Amino acid sequence: MAPFLLQLAVLGAALAAIALILISFVAFITATEMPHLHRHEDEKFFLNARVQREALPSIRDSPTKQLSVVVPSYNEEKRLPVMMDEALGYLEERQKQDPTFTYEVIVVDDGSKDETSKVAFKYCQKYGSDKVRVITLVKNRGKGGAIRMGVFSSRGKKILMADADGATKFPDIEKLEKGLNDLQPWPNQMAIACGSRAHLEKESIAQRSYFRTLLMYGFHFLVWFLCVKGIRDTQCGFKLLTREAASRTFSSLHIERWAFDVELLYIAQFFKIPIAEIAVNWTEIEGSKLVPFWSWLQMGKDLLFIRLRYLTGAWRLEQTRKVN
Repeated sequence: MAPFLLQLAVLGAALAAIALILISFVAFITATEMPHLHRHEDEKFFLNARVQREALPSIRDSPTKQLSVVVPSYNEEKRLPVMMDEALGYLEERQKQDPTFTYEVIVVDDGSKDETSKVAFKYCQKYGSDKVRVITLVKNRGKGGAIRMGVFSSRGKKILMADADGATKFPDIEKLEKGLNDLQPWPNQMAIACGSRAHLEKESIAQRSYFRTLLMYGFHFLVWFLCVKGIRDTQCGFKLLTREAASRTFSSLHIERWAFDVELLYIAQFFKIPIAEIAVNWTEIEGSKLVPFWSWLQMGKDLLFIRLRYLTGAWRLEQTRKVN
């Protein structure tokens, strides 16, 4: 019996090794070069409040605002107004209290099929195009791709990623700013503060099914095992980056859909960019685009391929990369 079990163990190990080699080979041959950063001609401009086209700036330009807020939006005509009202209410009040504070909000319509751009443009007309800009992408790129387009068109010294659903209370940006400042001195002016919902995990488990809880723990394990160490919540959409950190990480990003946060932090850790994880107030908002099982399955595949593609050299990190 023992020799038979030993043979089974050896066979299992051999099959696992073959499977890993095959998966690595598939990951390598299907790896594309870094996503082309070229913009469609219509994506090089935004409409000002007078409905006139103006050229978008570049992340390579010197910053002219203290803060840029990038809001990726896909079919968000219903949820976006609540988030924009809260964000702009806070930002306007902060500017009244401190006239030296300057900001911009960049809504990136990721190829929506509804009236997202029109809804966002109303805020541009109300607050002016120096404060609110709308970038309408010709086709859907995915959340990571939309944020990258916004980042590359931003003018802020610091850049905040914020989801269109308003799940995170916008005033919590002050917590991220403090977390970012606590990381000083910043190497090469690079630092990142990640909003985190990890402190809410026990409460969320009580409200989730066993299956969704199992998926959540499986995803967290894969993130830790394959890509990012030391960050409990990689997926919170509330992240604050210095301009230099945003330029470095987004210029190296391959993943453009849901798992992009993980690769972003993987890149940051590779370049030894300091990262703070900060607890934020968060409420689940109806209308999520994530389909629990299939989205987690897609993200799990992306995590495995992120690790294998960097490990096999299909993807390489460079110190600098030109942004078109």
